[in-house]
Amino acid sequence: MKGGLPTETIFDGDLLQARLTRPREGSRVLYVTYRQRLDQPGSFSDDPPVRNALTRGLAHLHLQSRWNDWYLNAETPALEDALRDLRAGFDEARAVGYSMGGYAALRFAAALDLTQALVISPQFTLDRQIIPQENRYREAARYDRALGDLSRHGKPDLAGAVVFDPSHPLDPLHARLIVRTMPRMGLAPCRYGGHPATQAIRTGGGFGRLQALGLEGALSAPAITRLHRALRPQSSRYWHFRAQACLVRGKHAEAERALARAEALARE
Repeated sequence: MKGGLPTETIFDGDLLQARLTRPREGSRVLYVTYRQRLDQPGSFSDDPPVRNALTRGLAHLHLQSRWNDWYLNAETPALEDALRDLRAGFDEARAVGYSMGGYAALRFAAALDLTQALVISPQFTLDRQIIPQENRYREAARYDRALGDLSRHGKPDLAGAVVFDPSHPLDPLHARLIVRTMPRMGLAPCRYGGHPATQAIRTGGGFGRLQALGLEGALSAPAITRLHRALRPQSSRYWHFRAQACLVRGKHAEAERALARAEALARE
């Protein structure tokens, strides 16, 4: 039981896991989340379901990977089969994922026949033949380029939003490749949002509003950018990332002002 509601284990492997929580009255809409990359992987967590999804009448499916393997391993095909079987019982499926979890949302979009996806700072690939600059993750050396190829395994007509920070050195590269492969995915730039690119929204007090956008059935990429712009003046993280960018460009006076603003907000 999670949060007083029964939880079904849809897939229980050694490497991958999928668990479903339904609202008491049942649901015809599936809401899917994915655990993102961990600094210390190696076990499955027992996190509670997304309460806002359940109160809106959505069933919540949560996927986890034991290791930081971008959900690509010997169990991936079997998980896809289980997801297809589950999806047959729902009219719609919406998803949200951050970074590695955002990649997983794109990778399993076809198996889940996603209606829409909100992905925040996702990777398109860890294949350095495609993105030579992608050297952030030590797991890239074991990345299965065939099993992970979104042009082959993704959902070309997937709709939704790709949130990214245009000032980040790598996230825009991934975002452009994603929308090239899935052209119905809209770009939602959030400058100085960090990685993931919604840090300014979170520290500006807008997580609930962001979550609501992902739960709704008509996701708008411009609405996410507008939310970021509205909240960034109150976000210490926004000013911190802005100060870093100014320093890189040699704009030291502007960097000092941004850093002072970040420190003032952090003290509030």
